[in-house]
Amino acid sequence: MTTCLERKVDLSDFECSIFDDTNYELGEGPTYDPVTDTVWWFDISGRKLIERPFAGGGAKVHNLPFMGSALAVIDAERQLVVTEHGLYVRSTNDGTLSQLMELEADNEVTRSNDSRVHPCGAMWIGTMGKTAQPEVGSIYHFFRGEIRRIFSDITVTNCICFSADGSVGYFTDSTCDEVMRVDVDPETGLPAADAKTFIMKQPDHPGFADGAVMDADGLLWIARWQGSCVQAYNSSGAVAETIALPAWQITCPAFVGRDASQMIVTSASAGLSHEQRAEHPHAGKTFLLNRRMNGRIEPRVII
Repeated sequence: MTTCLERKVDLSDFECSIFDDTNYELGEGPTYDPVTDTVWWFDISGRKLIERPFAGGGAKVHNLPFMGSALAVIDAERQLVVTEHGLYVRSTNDGTLSQLMELEADNEVTRSNDSRVHPCGAMWIGTMGKTAQPEVGSIYHFFRGEIRRIFSDITVTNCICFSADGSVGYFTDSTCDEVMRVDVDPETGLPAADAKTFIMKQPDHPGFADGAVMDADGLLWIARWQGSCVQAYNSSGAVAETIALPAWQITCPAFVGRDASQMIVTSASAGLSHEQRAEHPHAGKTFLLNRRMNGRIEPRVII
């Protein structure tokens, strides 16, 4: 009988390849810069920012002095980094970090989590408890130097993304696994109505909803934490497709390539026992789907 310690995962059984072979603790927040053809993502708990050319080449790991969870392009020389202490501007030339704005910096309980840029250049920024304490997380709206809380009492903020025209936003509390939909002002990225449930938990939804992104066809692609897959949901909130992945804790998808025609997906090994890590040898790795996508390039953030 084959034990978990002897288990081998055959990648030919999956519609993906390994984009980065490192088993990070909490791979998260992938994004892509089409100008430099570079993929960026984080190991949140490992306090690392990873940089890797999409066309080929090795990864460069940047150690951070704090936990970071999301990155957005400002311009050719600057990036906005979302961290447990607030928003920082990072120089792409030398990696220098300078604080732009504090965000829950006096709250040792929370850290930043899932975040994404709205088509207008605003950014929704999620926070959560460092050990997933109940209802201590929030979602903030940041735009042109101003920040405001727009949703609160969330345990694990995730699924933040927007429709192509910026008129609709999505988010979830992963512990509830119900994805919310909210009308949004396309000019400002601010909510224009109350949020309503868009996707209810169903038997064909494995695990929990984590990071998400919406493609140019209006399909909502959601990483399924403890579900070993990404799923595409149509405009009715029904599952349109499920793509299995060789890791259990799938965290976040992002479109990559200058035509946004491919997708990478991050994963995590955090919390797995020695036996579980042997059972899931690809936990924490970053995957590239072996298919063409009709994706969208992430907008630049306006600070």
